[in-house]
Amino acid sequence: MLKKSSLHLALTLAFASCLSTTAIEAGAQAITDIQASTPKSAYVQDGRGVVARNPWGLCWRTGYWTPADALPGCDAPLAPKEEPKVEAPPAPPAPPAPPPPPPPPPKRCDFSATFTNDQTFAFNKAVLSAQAKARIDSEVLPKLATCAKVDLLIITGHADKLGSQQYNQKLSEKRADAVAAYLKSKGVSATIETLGMGKTQPVKACDDKLKRKALIECLTPNRRVVIEGKGLAN
Repeated sequence: MLKKSSLHLALTLAFASCLSTTAIEAGAQAITDIQASTPKSAYVQDGRGVVARNPWGLCWRTGYWTPADALPGCDAPLAPKEEPKVEAPPAPPAPPAPPPPPPPPPKRCDFSATFTNDQTFAFNKAVLSAQAKARIDSEVLPKLATCAKVDLLIITGHADKLGSQQYNQKLSEKRADAVAAYLKSKGVSATIETLGMGKTQPVKACDDKLKRKALIECLTPNRRVVIEGKGLAN
């Protein structure tokens, strides 16, 4: 009876040992290989550079191992954690292109011409002289021809201080109208505006003590007609 019990115990221990060996081998086969970080890793490694492990999956450390040498597959809690990758912010959009420069202003053909009394009208008269007509033909009409468009012609008549303001006002208006009529007769179709300033805008002062003839001659620059043209050049 004793022999049978001993035999049974021996068979039981042998079977248990076989199962343990098989489980260890299966567990070892399930363990994933861990590659050593460097040829001089602080873990024991085989010829392939794989960390050596015991049957329970624990990595074999060398004598000079320190926590700084920990590998995630061996000593995960001690291994340095990888810093999360921070993506760079997207580049800001390119600034919009600057607007194109404004076009240059159109060229003008504005001009001004002044006709004094002796060149334009006889004293105290509003009849355009032949000399004045010739000057308009040679100076004003060519200037108008250089314009692509004449927006406006302003003709302003002036008188001297001899006589009343009311009389000189009418005289200055008649002189401006005479110049406007001549321009229209030459085919000028632009808008013409005539003004009379009377004796309100003298350009020369003369002593009232002068004799009449000398005073009339002195006041000549004040008896004038001014033609102003406003338009766009070609």
